[in-house]
Amino acid sequence: MDIATLLGLVFGITVVSLAILTGSDFTIFLNMPGALIVVGGTFAATMIKFPLSGVFISMPVGLKAAFMNDREKPRDYITLSVKLVKKARKKGLISLEKEKIRNPFFRKGIQLCADGRDLDYIRKILTQEMAQSIQREEVGARVFLAIGEAAPAFGMFGTLVGLVQMLSNMKDPTTIGPAMAVALLTTLYGVLVANLIALPIADKLEDKSAREKTLRALIIECIFQVQQLQNPTAVREILEPFLPEKQRERGSNDSYTGGSRPSAKNAA
Repeated sequence: MDIATLLGLVFGITVVSLAILTGSDFTIFLNMPGALIVVGGTFAATMIKFPLSGVFISMPVGLKAAFMNDREKPRDYITLSVKLVKKARKKGLISLEKEKIRNPFFRKGIQLCADGRDLDYIRKILTQEMAQSIQREEVGARVFLAIGEAAPAFGMFGTLVGLVQMLSNMKDPTTIGPAMAVALLTTLYGVLVANLIALPIADKLEDKSAREKTLRALIIECIFQVQQLQNPTAVREILEPFLPEKQRERGSNDSYTGGSRPSAKNAA
């Protein structure tokens, strides 16, 4: 679980709610027509911008990426690669077939090595899969960005609707209050949906997509080293540049920052 995302949402909603409660009754900020305009209009605009499959597939993928955090770090994969290459040099690549690797991308690459596939074939398969995975995450970010752009616009649309209703019924004072509520609250709803939920999640997804691309490039290089039965010391020297400099220094003595070195079952 990505605690930062969860805490940010909880804190933001709490602050907004407390600000409302300190000055007035919370129920006056609840307006069903205004909420329908913002939510319905934003959803409709998003459906128009993206294919149906893109919306219903990318949104769950995006939400999962925004709220879930990888427990393993890049150094875990380097440590695992050294372990696997040592085993493969002793018993052959076929011995890696039964290794329990949690990361499906890494597991697939090692399975290709165990199957005796050549380096060019492995490179092609893994590169294609990486591109497809990154594309799905990028579409998720674009979906939330589109929601963030559409919500304030439909909030303004709701404001115009409320003003039209108010101005067309100026003779009846009882209609002015509800119409004005729709006019103002839809703008409030649109701003909250965009700036508290959609746009921050879109930014987080873009950041995670960039880090995922770097991580998968590291995994591909790890698999290449295993397939070539590289010397374990050379494996570490080749893969270390993928890490930030400080992590390289801490890992120079073949130590793992989390305490103990991860097993093949726990890494990836």
